[in-house]
Amino acid sequence: MREKELIYKPIGIIHSQFTSVVGVPIQPSGAEGIGGVVEVFDEFYDGLKSLDGFSHIILIYHFHLANGFQLEVIPFLDKKSHGVFATRAPNRPNSIGMSVVKVKKVEQNRIYIENVDIIDGTPLLDIKPYASFFDNVVNEKNGWLSGNETLSKKIKSDERFK
Repeated sequence: MREKELIYKPIGIIHSQFTSVVGVPIQPSGAEGIGGVVEVFDEFYDGLKSLDGFSHIILIYHFHLANGFQLEVIPFLDKKSHGVFATRAPNRPNSIGMSVVKVKKVEQNRIYIENVDIIDGTPLLDIKPYASFFDNVVNEKNGWLSGNETLSKKIKSDERFK
């Protein structure tokens, strides 16, 4: 059975130096050393217990500046159209993003992070610890991304998904 509506409430806010979609790294690999802070709302503070034992976390968030969606897009790393589900474009049927970021330190309700490719003020939906033995898989096929591995470190966001 298909759900008509799901409602999520943010558990916090992600803070970064990026105030516009233009110029944001398109992946954490292109944001090496760029810092930010995850502010977890007080009511969720106890959920941070033991998080400081992880070097990386997965942030799941809402692309709050996304405006509608298209099922086919031209992504940043190609000039050809692809299905939105074969890309990481922000304008999606459910505007959900995820980034694996490095944890620098956890202080009270704040997580200081690095490799931030997220716009300031982005609503945080969830945090999951990154565990290499769960999350680091051998990737056999990279689809249309093959050959573009290093471009994600150079290309920055533009206005195409604004």
